[in-house]
Amino acid sequence: MPAKFFTPKRRPDIPMTEERYRVVYDMLNAVEVLDEDCGKLCGCACCTGESAAGSDGTAPEMGIYLLPGEEALHREDGDWLTMKEDEEGMYFGCCATPPLCPRDRRPIQCRTFPLLPHLYEDGSLEMVYNDVELPYRCPLIDEEIPLEDDFVEATQTAWEILIRDPRIREIIREDSIEREKSMIDLMDKLL
Repeated sequence: MPAKFFTPKRRPDIPMTEERYRVVYDMLNAVEVLDEDCGKLCGCACCTGESAAGSDGTAPEMGIYLLPGEEALHREDGDWLTMKEDEEGMYFGCCATPPLCPRDRRPIQCRTFPLLPHLYEDGSLEMVYNDVELPYRCPLIDEEIPLEDDFVEATQTAWEILIRDPRIREIIREDSIEREKSMIDLMDKLL
């Protein structure tokens, strides 16, 4: 389980800009999930979706949502990242060359996987293992392989910066509320 860090309850709003995203990217470029390439454990399942191939042998379209404003950093990345805008104005990025991407240009949520930010009602932030249903198996999650401490700390710091943007904070809080509701529903079923 990742170390638990909590942020102060009140943070001033600071919208993310390309420059602020680059600072976060640089911070996360300096760390790795493990002291080895985690893709060797699973055949880069989160990038390729090969372990999620259906009976016809085709894998689902693999990708990740970009955070608000993050798409500006990837407008020139068509050689390896394609983006589709959804009806809500969010961008879904798909790697065109999985698992071969420029690691220093990956979107935030690729860089911080398998951790997710959980934002409590009181404003405290905790990093948790990804509990979203995935179309593949990740040994980091399934086997709870210990993550590098510097990765967990950098991921925490990155999300502390990111959630100061009200757009990102709202998304993370909504996801956290859904996670909390799911846990309550599960507990109700078990009791």
